[in-house]
Amino acid sequence: MAREIERKFTVDTAKWQPNGTGVWVRQGYIPASGRTSVRVRIAGDRSFLTIKGETTGMVRTEFEYPIPPADAHQILDELCARPFIEKTRYYTEYAGASWEVDVFEGENAGLVVAEIELTHEDAVFEMPPWVLSEVTDDPNYYNVNLVTRPFCKW
Repeated sequence: MAREIERKFTVDTAKWQPNGTGVWVRQGYIPASGRTSVRVRIAGDRSFLTIKGETTGMVRTEFEYPIPPADAHQILDELCARPFIEKTRYYTEYAGASWEVDVFEGENAGLVVAEIELTHEDAVFEMPPWVLSEVTDDPNYYNVNLVTRPFCKW
């Protein structure tokens, strides 16, 4: 079974600085009911369709498939709820672990979140000095919820 195990944290922007240019991401969500979310993401020159199940703690079912960029643009334009999630994603290493740091734009400007994907729920890792607080269990920080309740409305 495809599973995603992820922890999410807010970032102290006074201590964290981007390394490199990052990858610009635009993503939207196809309206769904219940426990599932269906996302279309354009990240740089690559595009994906992702289906995610309900999050339980830090674990959820996830299926992700590459799709042609033209399809991604059409799905975003015709099928996805607004506003889109727009952000620049930076990849950084800290103490042997890979982190993704998202700097949000648009209606979510000002929000900076770091994620680490783990191989198992009780994996041990060293916390970077630029991490503020864990928000893994806070649904306000789920990208799918930032569409309906963007950061600017908190």
